[in-house]
Amino acid sequence: MKPRSWDSTRPRERACLKARGLVLMLAGLSCVVAGGGVQARIMGINHTHWAINHFAVDGHSGLDIIGPWQGGGGGHISLPSEWLPGMTVRVDWETGVGSSAGFPGFADRTKYLAWIAQADAQKRQHSKFAPVPDYTNQKVCGVTVHFLPCDEIQVTTSCYGYGHPDYPIKTPLRLPEPQSCPALSESAPAQGAPL
Repeated sequence: MKPRSWDSTRPRERACLKARGLVLMLAGLSCVVAGGGVQARIMGINHTHWAINHFAVDGHSGLDIIGPWQGGGGGHISLPSEWLPGMTVRVDWETGVGSSAGFPGFADRTKYLAWIAQADAQKRQHSKFAPVPDYTNQKVCGVTVHFLPCDEIQVTTSCYGYGHPDYPIKTPLRLPEPQSCPALSESAPAQGAPL
């Protein structure tokens, strides 16, 4: 028996798939048009010895775990087509153990569970507002968050990759870990014009 071609024998299924594709495409376009903004990718660069277990920019997930001294990300966010003075983004993230050092294996369940508990005890939740640099008359390719020691962050919308001579953040990937961090202010972080 001769194999049947998808195109010649299943016109109804083919039409259904085309319709679904069109709906998905239009839904994606409506997000760009309705928001009046620019679709941008979310990336992160980790300058610390901790892992970034997950992160989000204005509630939009970065979709990736970023190991110590690495980069990664994914996901998308819509940025306003015009930059506004005082514009900020809120970055939420979780840090945790950045290696499997001390992993006892699975044979001794008690040791394994103790190791998991110790790793979980080191997880920390963070949230900060970061200023968005002026991108007037510039192409915007995404939001890249730099995670720095002492739970500090920097943000850029540059189209250049980290390490390129024209990339605006020149911070080395491997920063020395400080002996102590400045005391956190008791006041809430100042908020500018959120996206």
